[in-house]
Amino acid sequence: MVPKAYEAASRGSWKQEHIEQYLPLVKRIAGRLAISLPPHVDEDDIIGYGVFGLLDALERFEAARGWKFETYASIRIRGAMIDGLRTMDWVPHSARQKVKRVQEGFVELEYRLGRAATVGEVAELLKAEVRDIEGVLAQAQILTLTSFDETTVDNEGDSSGTPLNLLMDTDAQEAYSVIEKEEQKQILAIAVEKLPDKEKLVVGLYYQEELTLKEIAAVMKLSESRISQLHSQAILRLRGRLSRQKKNLF
Repeated sequence: MVPKAYEAASRGSWKQEHIEQYLPLVKRIAGRLAISLPPHVDEDDIIGYGVFGLLDALERFEAARGWKFETYASIRIRGAMIDGLRTMDWVPHSARQKVKRVQEGFVELEYRLGRAATVGEVAELLKAEVRDIEGVLAQAQILTLTSFDETTVDNEGDSSGTPLNLLMDTDAQEAYSVIEKEEQKQILAIAVEKLPDKEKLVVGLYYQEELTLKEIAAVMKLSESRISQLHSQAILRLRGRLSRQKKNLF
């Protein structure tokens, strides 16, 4: 019979080995989430949350269910990171309202102009300073991450590989429940295609190529903060266009 103390020590050693083995996966997921995080959020904190998710995965994983461990662990790790971010709760209701207004500003101008609106044009429409709109976009980054179910639709997103759930707000999701899946793909693909070139490239590199924030910044030769801003602008535009499409259905 194996002594309990020895069994516990062995299991502790086994866990440590697996934490070391899968720590690169935790860091990779943290690097992906970084595109939606404000600059003041410490990536090491996010990695810490992810390690808790990894430990949870090691405890709960059952190979008999047919999952690959890496797939299962990725879900638990990402979930733990997002739960940790939610506990910070640094985005007040007033900020959410500002994000919604900026989103509506993009939609209104793009409908009126027939092209992608700039941050400067939105600022002029809302009678605000450009720096204020940029500040709202920074807040929108974390709302994009924590306000929606991030589960991707396997092979059922648009042609760029963008997760439908991430890009649609609640109203848009309800509206699209009455549209055939093929129409969803076409509508979102068209919306992505109409993005400004840099935003479209960020969306492609992030959702299709699955690069991290640092990798996208290196590819595009831009700062990480600029990549985050482009991502946030793209998501606001797409959500706005999908919401407008919802209104046109009724």
